[in-house]
Amino acid sequence: MVTVASTDDVVIAVHDFGGSGPPMLLSHATGFHGWVLEPLARHLADRFHCWAFDHRGHGASSRPAGGDVTWDAYGTDTSAVIHGLGLGGGLGVGHSMGATALVMAELAEPGAFAGLVLYEPVLIPTSWHENGPPPPELAESARRRRQVFASREDAYENFATKPPLDVFDPDALRAYVEHGFIDTADGRVRLACDPEHEARTYEAGRLHATFERLGHLTCPVLVMAGSPDGNPPAAIALEVAEAIPRARLAVLDHLGHFGPMQDPAGVAEAMRDFAARVTP
Repeated sequence: MVTVASTDDVVIAVHDFGGSGPPMLLSHATGFHGWVLEPLARHLADRFHCWAFDHRGHGASSRPAGGDVTWDAYGTDTSAVIHGLGLGGGLGVGHSMGATALVMAELAEPGAFAGLVLYEPVLIPTSWHENGPPPPELAESARRRRQVFASREDAYENFATKPPLDVFDPDALRAYVEHGFIDTADGRVRLACDPEHEARTYEAGRLHATFERLGHLTCPVLVMAGSPDGNPPAAIALEVAEAIPRARLAVLDHLGHFGPMQDPAGVAEAMRDFAARVTP
């Protein structure tokens, strides 16, 4: 692990997953960390040198002292990693909030990426804003989230047997548990991403106007989505693909919102042709 400095005195943890070829930067969803995307990267390591990072307040990265959460700051974290490690001109691969952060970084500095792969990015369409604030379920659920377990094995068994993480590939779930908890003084483990930070991230999800700027993206983009049935992020992804000038859409009907962790091999295969065409 290496670190880079971002704004607000935040230190961002970056993980080198290895591989051969141009750089690929992986950006995780709210509540997770970079390591959950390592199984996906493993299937692309023959073509890319893969890196991932933990957004502020997640994994091994620090939180801003004041506790403020904005999605613009997640975009700034992404830019800090690109510049800190010299990863410009590679492929960006993001999931949910992490996909939005990649878009923000590319809009702030066109050419930061040769291309983007966005799995169900949270880029709320203009028409959705008109319907009022988002339902509070996600934030409320985050605040109620169990924080402490007797051990990582206890946490793994808990997540593996109940929704929503029971759909994860075992390697992705192991990575989430191994790197998503910190040891406590009494021998137990506690979530690295504080539930309040996660809740505030959900609440801030509509407080940016990135969707309205999608027409300014100039790099090639692959928008990926799981089945839209009962899955609002997939419905958003369809509108995102229409709003980006050079976007292609790939719908993987057998997957849900956690597709990159649910079927890392399948998602990697679905993006391989696009990735090969947009990078040297």
